[in-house]
Amino acid sequence: MFILQSNASIANHFIAELRDVSIQHDSMRFRRNMDRLGEILAYEISKTLIYKPVEIQTPLAIAHTQMLEEQPVLVAILRASLPFHHGFLNIFDRAENAFIGAYRGKHRADETFDVQMDYLASPDLTDKTIILVDPMLATGKSLYKSYQALQAYGVPRRVIIAAAIAAPEGVDYLKTQMPEAEFFLGALDDHLNEKFYIIPGLGDAGDLAYGGKL
Repeated sequence: MFILQSNASIANHFIAELRDVSIQHDSMRFRRNMDRLGEILAYEISKTLIYKPVEIQTPLAIAHTQMLEEQPVLVAILRASLPFHHGFLNIFDRAENAFIGAYRGKHRADETFDVQMDYLASPDLTDKTIILVDPMLATGKSLYKSYQALQAYGVPRRVIIAAAIAAPEGVDYLKTQMPEAEFFLGALDDHLNEKFYIIPGLGDAGDLAYGGKL
């Protein structure tokens, strides 16, 4: 498991501003910080992908370098993941993309909920590397249901889960349900509260990026 905040870097500034209630009111800044965090995590993931040697003709000579053998498929969990996903797309700019509308239904009296899903568009995933991009990994149930739905589009060769903020309960749940998955996280927080929100977390990423919803 890769955790970006485990080491000192400028990424800690972006994560701190995403959390800071005195800054969160600026939705444009929130989206930009989420975008930048996505770029950094995408760069870290890029180090683990497969490359091939190529020759490039410059105006003066031949240059030798390594280029990606295959772009990953980016899977965005709507709507909260859009700015985070955009950061990944800035790096993997030729990637195919899948989009899934998966979200928590209304909480019951005991604060449990069902995961609702009402939209899915995906390319063929057969034998490809997929990156499930979801900024807040809380219980992991929405992400797992999304992954189950994606199986209709082919079995990927490699599955990567990328989250800005994660709770240990969600990571443990997904490790059980998806043992093949790899994790790249901005930060791993302390726990989930009684309403299944990440503590300390940052609140509702979708609302902070795009405004409240009814």
